[in-house]
Amino acid sequence: MTPTPILEVKNVGLKLGDKSILNNLSLDFWPGYVHAVVGPNGAGKSTLASTIMGLSGYTHFTGDILFEGESIRELPIDKRAQKGITMAWQEPARFEGLSIQRFIQAGTKEKSTEKVREVLEQVGLNPDTYLNRAVDTTLSGGERKRIELASILIMKPKLVMMDEPDSGIDVDALNRIFEAIRFLKKNGSTVLLITHSVTVLKQADHGFLICCGKLLRKGSTEKLEEFFGDKCIPCDHKNEPVMESTNE
Repeated sequence: MTPTPILEVKNVGLKLGDKSILNNLSLDFWPGYVHAVVGPNGAGKSTLASTIMGLSGYTHFTGDILFEGESIRELPIDKRAQKGITMAWQEPARFEGLSIQRFIQAGTKEKSTEKVREVLEQVGLNPDTYLNRAVDTTLSGGERKRIELASILIMKPKLVMMDEPDSGIDVDALNRIFEAIRFLKKNGSTVLLITHSVTVLKQADHGFLICCGKLLRKGSTEKLEEFFGDKCIPCDHKNEPVMESTNE
């Protein structure tokens, strides 16, 4: 039996300038699963995440987005965050001079130092080294991604979107992120991975392949891996969706 979706993207269309980025796109995301949205660069993956999050410049879409059965299209980003929706950016923001402890605590009511130490350890960062260190340009891209992920873990969100989680990081940092994804799922969060990487796709339970802002295929990651790895290249297809059974 297919679960009731936690997030429903219903016939969403979005133009940036004169270019259509999302084209009547409909996707359902089940609660407690790790989902992947895959496709080549320029497919509309990051635009989809930005639209769901309600970022500036991405609110003028057609169609609707439902979260837990209610439309969020009119809600600003802070109200969506209050509902339990959050996003880990491809390039995490810097808050110059803010301590890592304060950064991690900023989005949660959980203010104990012990909990901050716990989530830092979960992402593979020594609390004694990082707790009072400043969030600044001395941090590597991998360190910033891990710190941002720690700030998400402490929030215990209902829905986490991760935009290209493997971008600009080493193997150890990526493995820590994969461990955190499994932890989030175990604790009831729904995870949405935005990626063009087969390695990241393999972390998901279910996936969607999009191109030119349209759904081409959905189903098991094994089927998408074969299609995405071997066939998703520049081509003359008409973007007609090839639908797989959702009971996989």
